[in-house]
Amino acid sequence: MTQRILIVEDECDIVNVVKGYLEQAGYQTMTAYDGKTGLFMARQERPDLVVLDIMLPEMDGLEVLRRLRQESEVYVLMLTA
Repeated sequence: MTQRILIVEDECDIVNVVKGYLEQAGYQTMTAYDGKTGLFMARQERPDLVVLDIMLPEMDGLEVLRRLRQESEVYVLMLTA
């Protein structure tokens, strides 16, 4: 079964680079461009890993992480500038 990774990042260039490497390595990716959508997708899609930016519109990455931790033990990799 292919592992699924949710990328939550608002910069399209960064999304394209991360997504390209992950898909080349055989992972299935999903993308959200703001914190609220990222949290919604994490709840609905139940990915194996979330790659999460800190500085996001709508809801910052730290708040997304706090809310995820209340209900899930999904692995999270934080992206920082």
